[in-house]
Amino acid sequence: MTQAEKAERFRRLHEGPEILVLPNAWDVATARIVELAGYSAVATTSAGIAASLGYPDGECISRDEMLSVVARIVRAVSIPVTADVESGYGDPLETARAVAATGAIGINLEDVTAERGDTLADLDRQTALIHEMQALGLPLVINARTDIFLGEIGETATRVARTIQRLNAYRDAGADCLFAPGVRDLDTITTLAQEIGGPLNILAVAGSPAVPELHQAGVKRVSIGSGGSRAALGLFRRIAMELKEQGTYTAMLDGQIPFAEVNRMLAGANRKH
Repeated sequence: MTQAEKAERFRRLHEGPEILVLPNAWDVATARIVELAGYSAVATTSAGIAASLGYPDGECISRDEMLSVVARIVRAVSIPVTADVESGYGDPLETARAVAATGAIGINLEDVTAERGDTLADLDRQTALIHEMQALGLPLVINARTDIFLGEIGETATRVARTIQRLNAYRDAGADCLFAPGVRDLDTITTLAQEIGGPLNILAVAGSPAVPELHQAGVKRVSIGSGGSRAALGLFRRIAMELKEQGTYTAMLDGQIPFAEVNRMLAGANRKH
């Protein structure tokens, strides 16, 4: 498929009868695991990529470093790749062009300011930005995100209404999908799915409803963000502590992918170059 065909295929995955489930990869190996598991697309995690390169989350990594990993993932898999690029690294339109240049076909765009992660961008400015990004005509599916719930921004009683307002404004500006991370209550999720005029993306975290429940509630897309990368770090910490304190290898060996299988998986990635 061409890049444009991949983008259109990815866009249609938000509109079908099935829910789109996206594990978030942070390197080529994890993206290949997603592909070989039979998923229709792979999303990246900005926090996971940043951590793998030694940066905390929150646009501490440079755009070039982030997109160099995205480009490697795109070259390694055949399925569509959508990239998490935080708030756009100071120039969201140039970032969108750079994402498209990697061959990725989607972009996540946050509405918190780069300077302060607990401050929402001006709504008019953010909608104008999304409109301008869509007007570029790039083969990108725009997933517009608001962090009202995730950042616990503003009065609790107003968060549902403000989330609906912002995400509907982003949809009107041209966003293809609307992302409300931080929501775990099923009744609230159902309300958002009913009141938001486009495909709703929910972040799976501790306490989130299971995928079938989210599907029943009207959610169209579920992703795990940095959850997978943090779980991998947690496993490695358990391996290190067991080795240090007990001198045994149980955590390391339980569920380990065989050496030869990893080699075959990555040889397949290199053949795609």
